[in-house]
Amino acid sequence: MMLLLAAGLDPERCTLFVQSHVPEHTELTWILNCVATFGELQRMVQFKEKSGGKESVSIGLFDYPVLMAADILAYDTDRVPVGDDQRQHLELARDVAQRFNHRYGETFRVPEAIIPEIGGRIMDLQEPMNKMSTTLSSEQGAVYIADPPDVIRKKFKTAVTDSEREIRYAPHEKPGVSNLLEIMSVATGNPIEALEQRFAGAGYGELKDAVGESVVELLSPIRERFEALRADERELQRLLSVGAEKARRASEPTLELMYDRMGFAKSEAGRFFGAARPRGL
Repeated sequence: MMLLLAAGLDPERCTLFVQSHVPEHTELTWILNCVATFGELQRMVQFKEKSGGKESVSIGLFDYPVLMAADILAYDTDRVPVGDDQRQHLELARDVAQRFNHRYGETFRVPEAIIPEIGGRIMDLQEPMNKMSTTLSSEQGAVYIADPPDVIRKKFKTAVTDSEREIRYAPHEKPGVSNLLEIMSVATGNPIEALEQRFAGAGYGELKDAVGESVVELLSPIRERFEALRADERELQRLLSVGAEKARRASEPTLELMYDRMGFAKSEAGRFFGAARPRGL
């Protein structure tokens, strides 16, 4: 949320909040757990990657895609901008919404994924066959939005490429170089073809320096705004509080409709509570 504010999103126009400040997400997650299936969650690629080789894995990790579905469906969302690595999670949200609608009547809007053609999957700078990740990448393999400029430059200087000399976009043959070209295309807005022409005959070192500078230029205003926000804790907490209240008001109609469709009873105070066994559970 902090980084969204730093990126220039206006809290007066956007609803920005901390997920845990809005209990409706948890309510909806529990209901959707009764619609999602064990097999679906077991097939999630990210769960397999993060749980692989571990003897004990938390239910929270296993169930995380249902929480993501709740994050989306609570707000009657129709289009969801995501990276390519989240495509499977978005498909789960669609499947759960459609299954719920089939059982209980039209309740949730079925969302569509909006995935950019370029930059939909940014790869690890040290292991360019793996996606860049805040949890799985090494410190040198991932670039963080709040990284200082010199740290960003150093990470790109040490980025893995290959033993050839040609700078061209070929993700399967040259994953490291292709990843750098894709990052620079996103950072500058220049097509990859134009970057290939620009760096024709250049060395990998020149490419790395240029990509690093383009990322520094892109992220510096965001980092500076981030630091300014962190310096005013009272204002930050006010924005979080306002955003959470807006989110609760926005999600309540969806939850009320869901509970009504399922046959939950309503208390005198206007809150729903569970019947002995709601229909379909």
